[in-house]
Amino acid sequence: MSPSSSKTIGTRITHMMGCKYPLILPGMSWISTPELVAAVSNSGGIGILATGPLTPEQTRASIHEIRQRLHNPQIPFGIGATLLMPGAHENAKVALEENVPLINVSLGKPDWIVSAAHDYGGKVLATVVNGKHGASAVESGVDALLVTGHEAAAHGGDVTSLVLIPAMRQRFPEIPLVAAGGFANGQGLHAALALGADAIAMGSRFATTVESPLATETKQAIIDPNNTESDTIYNKNFDGIPARVMKKPASIRANAKPASIPTVIYRAFMAAKSMNIPLWKVLPGLMTQWDKMYTVAQVGAATEAIMAATVDGDLDENGVQFVGQTQGLITDLPHVDQLVQRIMEETALSSSQLADRFDEAIDDTTIYDENRTG
Repeated sequence: MSPSSSKTIGTRITHMMGCKYPLILPGMSWISTPELVAAVSNSGGIGILATGPLTPEQTRASIHEIRQRLHNPQIPFGIGATLLMPGAHENAKVALEENVPLINVSLGKPDWIVSAAHDYGGKVLATVVNGKHGASAVESGVDALLVTGHEAAAHGGDVTSLVLIPAMRQRFPEIPLVAAGGFANGQGLHAALALGADAIAMGSRFATTVESPLATETKQAIIDPNNTESDTIYNKNFDGIPARVMKKPASIRANAKPASIPTVIYRAFMAAKSMNIPLWKVLPGLMTQWDKMYTVAQVGAATEAIMAATVDGDLDENGVQFVGQTQGLITDLPHVDQLVQRIMEETALSSSQLADRFDEAIDDTTIYDENRTG
């Protein structure tokens, strides 16, 4: 089925970004690479490049590669920047220099990014998990919020999407919302729109496509019918931030208990050494900004385990894979465009079926009223 044969849905996100469908690929390290980003954008959605593992030079090269892969230069795409993490500011500056249409920020103040992006007509999407973070992002001038529910892979919040989306819509009626966490098909898109979202982000679903570089063994583990929506682990023992991962032997061990304080201090020093940061610069942070340093150290230490699962497909010995509860809905490995078209057809069918139910309810009510008054 060609993209032009499918129905479109107009939302504040599609209007703001100039894309055809309200479907977004979030930035997932070692998964949201130029090939997958371009595939999603070419299919009518918006792909967001993961820059966490990239140097500024690699980020610039990846942006150029995405543009080369796009069917035309007007097709939108984005980059992600987790501002708390080392290198994120530098990568964001590269994106601004390259006039990237969408910059997705998280865990930090994006004021300077908002200002610079708006200078060339770019948009900023802030990832948040609650109203407090949403208010701070809106105050910074972001153009839209990506609200991440409890069901999501990696670092979702503690409120489910069913409650989080309408709560955020009620609190921020004027700003477009992208819903993440629990979405993998057309029924989910229909539900998200009904709850007040303007688009959905699908990490686990887009990760299990032909164009995704996720390890074959890990893709097969996700679509395994024995791996259900219940087979995930959610806590903060793995990388210091509450995160959802696939329940496998290595992840069970990694999530058994939090790292000790000496271990975290050691990891902070090792992370500083790997980035050529003098140790004397680390000590003040450990003493005055313990929470931030703890998070940076934990996330840095988790990198090898994530790569083992995502790149090498090792889920038994060393690897830990971020995955959402939607793994219970994912049963195949389609091409990105096939998936996008299927989701749009499912959304149209779901909407039509619901409308038909309302028609039937009206007819039933008429009969009931006639019997009651007859």
